[in-house]
Amino acid sequence: MISDVLAKMQAAAENPQALKERYLAEGRKIVLTAPVYTPAEIIHSMGLVPMGAWGGDTQLNAAKKYYPAFLCAIIQSITELGMRGVYDGVSAILVPSLCDSLKVLGENWKYAVPEIPFIPMTYPQNRKPEYALDFTVAGYRRVIRDLEQITGSSFSEERLKESMALYNEHNALMRQVSAELAAHPEITAAERSAIFKSAWFLCREEHCGLCRELLDELKNSSAGTEKKIPVAVTGILADAPGLLKILDENGLQIVADDVAAESRQYRTDSVIGEDALYSLARKFSARNCCSVLYDPEKKRVEALVKTAKAAGARGVLMILTKFCDPEEFDYPLIRRACTAAGLPFVSIETDRQMENHEQAATIIETFRDMMED
Repeated sequence: MISDVLAKMQAAAENPQALKERYLAEGRKIVLTAPVYTPAEIIHSMGLVPMGAWGGDTQLNAAKKYYPAFLCAIIQSITELGMRGVYDGVSAILVPSLCDSLKVLGENWKYAVPEIPFIPMTYPQNRKPEYALDFTVAGYRRVIRDLEQITGSSFSEERLKESMALYNEHNALMRQVSAELAAHPEITAAERSAIFKSAWFLCREEHCGLCRELLDELKNSSAGTEKKIPVAVTGILADAPGLLKILDENGLQIVADDVAAESRQYRTDSVIGEDALYSLARKFSARNCCSVLYDPEKKRVEALVKTAKAAGARGVLMILTKFCDPEEFDYPLIRRACTAAGLPFVSIETDRQMENHEQAATIIETFRDMMED
Protein backbone atom coordinates (compact mmCIF):
# COMPACT_ATOMS: atom_id res chain seq x y z
CA MET A 1 0.00 0.00 0.00
CA ILE A 2 1.03 3.59 -0.65
CA SER A 3 0.67 4.38 3.05
CA ASP A 4 3.17 1.64 3.98
CA VAL A 5 5.87 3.00 1.66
CA LEU A 6 5.22 6.58 2.76
CA ALA A 7 5.44 5.50 6.41
CA LYS A 8 8.94 4.10 5.84
CA MET A 9 10.05 7.32 4.13
CA GLN A 10 8.51 9.47 6.84
CA ALA A 11 10.26 7.43 9.54
CA ALA A 12 13.62 8.03 7.83
CA ALA A 13 12.91 11.74 7.31
CA GLU A 14 11.76 12.32 10.87
CA ASN A 15 14.36 10.23 12.68
CA PRO A 16 17.71 10.21 10.87
CA GLN A 17 19.35 9.62 14.26
CA ALA A 18 17.90 6.10 14.30
CA LEU A 19 19.28 5.47 10.81
CA LYS A 20 22.68 6.75 11.87
CA GLU A 21 22.73 4.39 14.83
CA ARG A 22 21.61 1.50 12.62
CA TYR A 23 24.34 2.05 10.05
CA LEU A 24 26.98 2.40 12.75
CA ALA A 25 25.76 -0.81 14.44
CA GLU A 26 26.15 -2.56 11.09
CA GLY A 27 29.82 -1.51 11.09
CA ARG A 28 29.38 1.07 8.33
CA LYS A 29 31.13 4.43 8.35
CA ILE A 30 29.16 7.61 7.70
CA VAL A 31 30.27 10.85 6.04
CA LEU A 32 28.04 13.90 6.39
CA THR A 33 27.35 15.92 3.25
CA ALA A 34 26.56 19.60 3.72
CA PRO A 35 24.44 21.64 1.26
CA VAL A 36 24.13 22.02 -1.64
CA TYR A 37 26.13 19.77 -4.00
CA THR A 38 28.71 17.29 -2.77
CA PRO A 39 30.36 14.39 -4.63
CA ALA A 40 28.32 11.78 -2.77
CA GLU A 41 29.13 9.26 -5.49
CA ILE A 42 32.77 9.27 -4.37
CA ILE A 43 31.75 8.62 -0.76
CA HIS A 44 29.42 5.81 -1.80
CA SER A 45 32.00 4.21 -4.08
CA MET A 46 34.41 3.89 -1.17
CA GLY A 47 31.93 1.77 0.81
CA LEU A 48 30.90 4.69 3.03
CA VAL A 49 27.40 6.02 3.73
CA PRO A 50 26.77 9.64 2.68
CA MET A 51 24.18 11.29 4.94
CA GLY A 52 22.85 14.79 4.40
CA ALA A 53 23.53 17.45 7.02
CA TRP A 54 21.06 20.28 6.38
CA GLY A 55 20.56 21.19 10.01
CA GLY A 56 17.20 20.96 11.74
CA ASP A 57 14.47 22.93 13.45
CA THR A 58 16.12 23.83 16.73
CA GLN A 59 16.92 26.75 18.98
CA LEU A 60 20.41 28.16 18.49
CA ASN A 61 22.56 28.49 21.59
CA ALA A 62 26.07 27.04 21.37
CA ALA A 63 26.51 28.01 17.69
CA LYS A 64 26.08 31.70 18.56
CA LYS A 65 29.69 31.66 19.75
CA TYR A 66 30.80 31.30 16.14
CA TYR A 67 28.28 33.20 14.02
CA PRO A 68 26.55 36.56 13.90
CA ALA A 69 22.76 36.50 14.18
CA PHE A 70 22.34 37.42 10.51
CA LEU A 71 24.07 34.32 9.09
CA CYS A 72 22.10 31.62 7.25
CA ALA A 73 20.06 29.59 9.75
CA ILE A 74 20.85 26.31 8.00
CA ILE A 75 24.57 26.77 8.60
CA GLN A 76 24.05 27.79 12.21
CA SER A 77 21.81 24.81 12.95
CA ILE A 78 24.30 22.35 11.41
CA THR A 79 26.93 23.67 13.79
CA GLU A 80 24.50 23.67 16.71
CA LEU A 81 23.63 20.01 16.17
CA GLY A 82 27.30 19.13 15.78
CA MET A 83 28.20 20.85 19.06
CA ARG A 84 25.34 19.06 20.84
CA GLY A 85 26.66 15.66 19.77
CA VAL A 86 23.82 14.80 17.37
CA TYR A 87 26.36 13.77 14.72
CA ASP A 88 28.61 11.82 17.10
CA GLY A 89 29.96 8.63 15.56
CA VAL A 90 30.25 9.83 11.98
CA SER A 91 33.67 9.77 10.36
CA ALA A 92 33.78 13.21 8.72
CA ILE A 93 31.78 16.08 7.27
CA LEU A 94 32.23 17.19 3.65
CA VAL A 95 31.46 20.87 3.04
CA PRO A 96 31.40 22.46 -0.44
CA SER A 97 32.53 26.05 -1.01
CA LEU A 98 29.40 27.19 -2.85
CA CYS A 99 28.58 30.32 -0.85
CA ASP A 100 30.20 32.54 1.76
CA SER A 101 28.19 30.95 4.58
CA LEU A 102 29.35 27.45 3.66
CA LYS A 103 32.96 28.63 3.67
CA VAL A 104 32.39 29.99 7.18
CA LEU A 105 30.82 26.68 8.25
CA GLY A 106 33.88 24.70 7.24
CA GLU A 107 36.36 26.92 9.01
CA ASN A 108 34.34 27.22 12.20
CA TRP A 109 33.57 23.51 12.27
CA LYS A 110 37.26 22.74 12.84
CA TYR A 111 37.06 24.48 16.22
CA ALA A 112 33.40 23.97 17.16
CA VAL A 113 33.30 20.21 16.45
CA PRO A 114 36.96 19.12 16.32
CA GLU A 115 36.15 15.44 16.93
CA ILE A 116 34.52 15.17 13.47
CA PRO A 117 37.08 15.96 10.73
CA PHE A 118 36.15 18.63 8.20
CA ILE A 119 36.83 17.87 4.51
CA PRO A 120 36.55 20.81 2.11
CA MET A 121 35.33 20.49 -1.47
CA THR A 122 36.43 23.55 -3.37
CA TYR A 123 34.47 24.19 -6.56
CA PRO A 124 35.33 26.73 -9.26
CA GLN A 125 32.96 29.67 -9.58
CA ASN A 126 33.22 29.64 -13.36
CA ARG A 127 32.58 25.92 -13.82
CA LYS A 128 32.06 25.56 -17.61
CA PRO A 129 35.54 25.87 -19.22
CA GLU A 130 37.88 22.88 -19.56
CA TYR A 131 40.32 24.33 -17.03
CA ALA A 132 37.46 24.39 -14.52
CA LEU A 133 37.11 20.63 -14.95
CA ASP A 134 40.79 20.21 -14.02
CA PHE A 135 40.20 22.36 -10.94
CA THR A 136 37.14 20.35 -9.90
CA VAL A 137 38.94 17.03 -10.39
CA ALA A 138 41.80 18.30 -8.24
CA GLY A 139 39.21 19.02 -5.54
CA TYR A 140 37.83 15.49 -5.87
CA ARG A 141 41.31 14.02 -5.50
CA ARG A 142 41.78 16.05 -2.34
CA VAL A 143 38.50 14.65 -1.00
CA ILE A 144 39.57 11.09 -1.86
CA ARG A 145 42.93 11.50 -0.08
CA ASP A 146 41.23 12.83 3.03
CA LEU A 147 38.60 10.06 3.02
CA GLU A 148 41.25 7.38 2.61
CA GLN A 149 43.31 8.82 5.46
CA ILE A 150 40.34 9.31 7.82
CA THR A 151 38.35 6.13 7.13
CA GLY A 152 40.94 3.67 5.82
CA SER A 153 38.75 3.00 2.76
CA SER A 154 40.24 2.84 -0.72
CA PHE A 155 39.15 4.47 -3.97
CA SER A 156 38.53 2.70 -7.26
CA GLU A 157 37.61 4.20 -10.65
CA GLU A 158 35.46 1.19 -11.49
CA ARG A 159 33.55 1.37 -8.23
CA LEU A 160 33.00 5.08 -8.82
CA LYS A 161 31.47 4.34 -12.22
CA GLU A 162 29.13 1.83 -10.55
CA SER A 163 28.12 4.41 -7.96
CA MET A 164 27.54 7.05 -10.63
CA ALA A 165 25.27 4.64 -12.51
CA LEU A 166 23.31 4.01 -9.30
CA TYR A 167 22.95 7.72 -8.65
CA ASN A 168 21.75 8.24 -12.24
CA GLU A 169 19.14 5.56 -11.65
CA HIS A 170 18.04 7.29 -8.45
CA ASN A 171 17.82 10.63 -10.27
CA ALA A 172 15.51 9.09 -12.86
CA LEU A 173 13.34 7.51 -10.18
CA MET A 174 13.00 10.79 -8.29
CA ARG A 175 12.02 12.63 -11.47
CA GLN A 176 9.39 9.98 -12.15
CA VAL A 177 8.10 10.17 -8.59
CA SER A 178 7.80 13.95 -8.77
CA ALA A 179 5.88 13.77 -12.05
CA GLU A 180 3.60 11.01 -10.78
CA LEU A 181 2.82 12.86 -7.55
CA ALA A 182 1.39 15.75 -9.57
CA ALA A 183 -1.46 13.41 -10.56
CA HIS A 184 -2.18 12.43 -6.96
CA PRO A 185 -3.63 15.32 -4.95
CA GLU A 186 -4.34 12.92 -2.09
CA ILE A 187 -0.61 12.93 -1.27
CA THR A 188 -0.08 15.73 1.24
CA ALA A 189 2.65 18.35 1.14
CA ALA A 190 4.15 16.77 4.27
CA GLU A 191 4.21 13.32 2.65
CA ARG A 192 5.79 14.71 -0.51
CA SER A 193 8.46 16.42 1.58
CA ALA A 194 9.26 13.16 3.38
CA ILE A 195 9.89 11.40 0.05
CA PHE A 196 12.60 13.92 -0.82
CA LYS A 197 13.97 14.40 2.68
CA SER A 198 14.40 10.68 3.33
CA ALA A 199 16.73 10.51 0.32
CA TRP A 200 19.30 12.49 2.31
CA PHE A 201 19.49 9.89 5.07
CA LEU A 202 18.82 6.48 3.52
CA CYS A 203 21.59 4.87 1.50
CA ARG A 204 20.88 5.06 -2.23
CA GLU A 205 20.10 1.37 -2.66
CA GLU A 206 17.40 1.52 0.02
CA HIS A 207 15.85 4.72 -1.28
CA CYS A 208 15.82 3.41 -4.86
CA GLY A 209 13.90 0.37 -3.65
CA LEU A 210 11.32 2.50 -1.83
CA CYS A 211 10.93 4.77 -4.88
CA ARG A 212 10.23 1.76 -7.10
CA GLU A 213 7.63 0.49 -4.64
CA LEU A 214 6.03 3.93 -4.44
CA LEU A 215 5.89 4.33 -8.21
CA ASP A 216 4.27 0.93 -8.62
CA GLU A 217 1.67 1.76 -6.00
CA LEU A 218 0.94 5.22 -7.43
CA LYS A 219 0.59 3.95 -10.99
CA ASN A 220 -1.74 1.15 -9.90
CA SER A 221 -3.98 3.39 -7.80
CA SER A 222 -6.57 5.88 -8.95
CA ALA A 223 -5.93 9.54 -8.26
CA GLY A 224 -7.76 11.09 -5.36
CA THR A 225 -10.91 13.07 -6.06
CA GLU A 226 -9.97 15.91 -3.71
CA LYS A 227 -9.78 19.24 -5.52
CA LYS A 228 -6.64 21.18 -4.70
CA ILE A 229 -4.95 24.24 -6.15
CA PRO A 230 -1.72 23.27 -7.97
CA VAL A 231 1.34 25.36 -7.07
CA ALA A 232 5.08 25.35 -7.74
CA VAL A 233 7.54 25.90 -4.89
CA THR A 234 11.07 27.29 -5.03
CA GLY A 235 13.78 27.89 -2.44
CA ILE A 236 16.60 26.14 -0.59
CA LEU A 237 14.49 24.14 1.89
CA ALA A 238 10.77 23.42 2.04
CA ASP A 239 10.51 20.95 4.91
CA ALA A 240 9.16 23.00 7.85
CA PRO A 241 6.32 20.88 9.31
CA GLY A 242 4.29 23.91 10.38
CA LEU A 243 4.44 25.45 6.93
CA LEU A 244 3.61 22.19 5.14
CA LYS A 245 0.58 21.80 7.40
CA ILE A 246 -0.62 25.25 6.36
CA LEU A 247 -0.31 24.33 2.67
CA ASP A 248 -2.43 21.23 3.27
CA GLU A 249 -5.01 23.11 5.33
CA ASN A 250 -5.45 25.60 2.50
CA GLY A 251 -5.89 22.95 -0.15
CA LEU A 252 -2.64 23.59 -2.04
CA GLN A 253 -0.87 20.81 -3.94
CA ILE A 254 2.80 21.04 -4.85
CA VAL A 255 2.91 19.85 -8.48
CA ALA A 256 6.50 20.97 -9.17
CA ASP A 257 9.43 22.33 -7.25
CA ASP A 258 12.71 24.14 -7.73
CA VAL A 259 13.97 23.45 -4.21
CA ALA A 260 17.68 22.95 -3.63
CA ALA A 261 17.14 20.07 -1.20
CA GLU A 262 14.59 18.45 -3.49
CA SER A 263 14.26 18.42 -7.30
CA ARG A 264 17.36 20.51 -8.03
CA GLN A 265 19.40 17.54 -6.85
CA TYR A 266 18.02 15.22 -9.52
CA ARG A 267 17.98 17.28 -12.72
CA THR A 268 21.52 16.48 -13.84
CA ASP A 269 22.91 13.00 -14.58
CA SER A 270 26.49 11.85 -15.03
CA VAL A 271 27.58 10.93 -18.54
CA ILE A 272 29.96 8.16 -17.59
CA GLY A 273 33.13 8.11 -19.66
CA GLU A 274 36.53 6.47 -19.48
CA ASP A 275 37.78 8.78 -16.72
CA ALA A 276 35.26 8.63 -13.88
CA LEU A 277 36.46 11.73 -12.03
CA TYR A 278 36.25 13.88 -15.14
CA SER A 279 32.80 12.46 -15.83
CA LEU A 280 31.73 13.50 -12.34
CA ALA A 281 33.27 16.95 -12.86
CA ARG A 282 31.26 17.34 -16.07
CA LYS A 283 28.12 16.58 -14.11
CA PHE A 284 28.87 19.51 -11.80
CA SER A 285 29.75 21.68 -14.79
CA ALA A 286 26.41 20.84 -16.41
CA ARG A 287 24.36 21.90 -13.39
CA ASN A 288 22.36 25.06 -14.01
CA CYS A 289 19.50 27.18 -12.75
CA CYS A 290 20.51 27.32 -9.09
CA SER A 291 21.03 30.33 -6.84
CA VAL A 292 24.33 29.04 -5.42
CA LEU A 293 25.85 28.45 -8.88
CA TYR A 294 27.35 31.17 -11.05
CA ASP A 295 24.50 32.18 -13.37
CA PRO A 296 25.10 35.65 -14.89
CA GLU A 297 22.14 35.28 -17.25
CA LYS A 298 19.85 34.15 -14.41
CA LYS A 299 18.49 31.25 -16.44
CA ARG A 300 16.92 29.92 -13.27
CA VAL A 301 14.20 32.56 -13.45
CA GLU A 302 12.95 31.61 -16.90
CA ALA A 303 13.32 27.90 -16.14
CA LEU A 304 11.19 28.23 -13.00
CA VAL A 305 8.36 29.92 -14.90
CA LYS A 306 8.49 27.24 -17.62
CA THR A 307 8.48 24.46 -15.02
CA ALA A 308 5.50 25.97 -13.20
CA LYS A 309 3.48 26.42 -16.38
CA ALA A 310 4.35 22.97 -17.72
CA ALA A 311 3.11 21.40 -14.47
CA GLY A 312 -0.13 23.37 -14.57
CA ALA A 313 0.70 25.39 -11.46
CA ARG A 314 -1.60 28.33 -10.84
CA GLY A 315 0.95 30.16 -8.72
CA VAL A 316 4.53 30.14 -7.41
CA LEU A 317 5.51 30.10 -3.73
CA MET A 318 9.05 31.07 -2.77
CA ILE A 319 10.18 29.74 0.60
CA LEU A 320 13.02 32.09 1.40
CA THR A 321 15.55 30.84 3.92
CA LYS A 322 16.35 33.72 6.23
CA PHE A 323 19.69 35.42 5.51
CA CYS A 324 20.35 33.28 2.42
CA ASP A 325 22.00 35.90 0.22
CA PRO A 326 21.99 33.91 -3.07
CA GLU A 327 18.24 33.31 -2.83
CA GLU A 328 17.55 36.89 -1.79
CA PHE A 329 19.39 38.17 -4.87
CA ASP A 330 17.11 36.06 -7.08
CA TYR A 331 13.89 37.03 -5.31
CA PRO A 332 13.04 40.26 -7.19
CA LEU A 333 13.84 38.67 -10.55
CA ILE A 334 11.60 35.69 -9.84
CA ARG A 335 8.77 37.90 -8.62
CA ARG A 336 8.99 40.07 -11.74
CA ALA A 337 9.08 37.08 -14.09
CA CYS A 338 6.10 35.38 -12.41
CA THR A 339 4.07 38.59 -12.53
CA ALA A 340 4.88 39.03 -16.22
CA ALA A 341 3.82 35.42 -16.86
CA GLY A 342 0.51 35.89 -15.07
CA LEU A 343 1.46 33.59 -12.20
CA PRO A 344 0.46 34.78 -8.72
CA PHE A 345 3.60 34.89 -6.58
CA VAL A 346 4.28 35.17 -2.85
CA SER A 347 7.30 34.58 -0.66
CA ILE A 348 7.55 33.35 2.91
CA GLU A 349 10.68 33.80 4.99
CA THR A 350 11.60 30.88 7.22
CA ASP A 351 14.44 29.90 9.49
CA ARG A 352 15.36 26.89 11.59
CA GLN A 353 14.00 28.43 14.83
CA MET A 354 10.52 29.36 13.67
CA GLU A 355 7.78 28.00 15.94
CA ASN A 356 4.93 30.38 15.13
CA HIS A 357 3.65 30.32 11.55
CA GLU A 358 0.68 32.68 11.95
CA GLN A 359 2.12 35.25 9.54
CA ALA A 360 2.82 32.50 7.00
CA ALA A 361 -0.76 31.26 7.39
CA THR A 362 -2.10 34.70 6.53
CA ILE A 363 0.15 34.96 3.49
CA ILE A 364 -0.86 31.48 2.27
CA GLU A 365 -4.56 32.28 2.71
CA THR A 366 -4.11 35.42 0.63
CA PHE A 367 -2.14 33.43 -1.96
CA ARG A 368 -4.96 30.90 -2.19
CA ASP A 369 -7.50 33.69 -2.70
CA MET A 370 -5.33 35.22 -5.46
CA MET A 371 -5.34 31.93 -7.36
CA GLU A 372 -9.07 31.36 -6.88
CA ASP A 373 -10.01 34.73 -8.39
